[in-house]
Amino acid sequence: MMTMLTRVGLFGIFAFLSNVVCADSGNISSIATTVTAEATSIAQLLSVTAYVAGVGFALAGILQFKAHKENPQQVPLSKPVVMIVVAACLLFLPTILTVAGASLFGSSAQSAATAGGGTGLSGQ
Repeated sequence: MMTMLTRVGLFGIFAFLSNVVCADSGNISSIATTVTAEATSIAQLLSVTAYVAGVGFALAGILQFKAHKENPQQVPLSKPVVMIVVAACLLFLPTILTVAGASLFGSSAQSAATAGGGTGLSGQ
């Protein structure tokens, strides 16, 4: 028995692979372009998911603070604090990944195909 999340994940992988395999042109260049476009879409989906999950954890943390205020014996203070910290991490994750990517690869990184062939190194 597969859960709904597993089914959605398998459907997404199948859709991604069918898009790559069924590219209009049969050459490697068009397949690479399709994979790059799909990878960009997946990265944007993960960013949006991180934002939505972050807002959800923030709201849940606020509700846990309220529950702690009403009944401190049942809800420890660490629970809402951890939820707020997780929310902050999820909300800042896309920004951190963007900054880390620019630090590692530079803001004007080019692929080997756009750099004029060769090894893809800018100095050669």
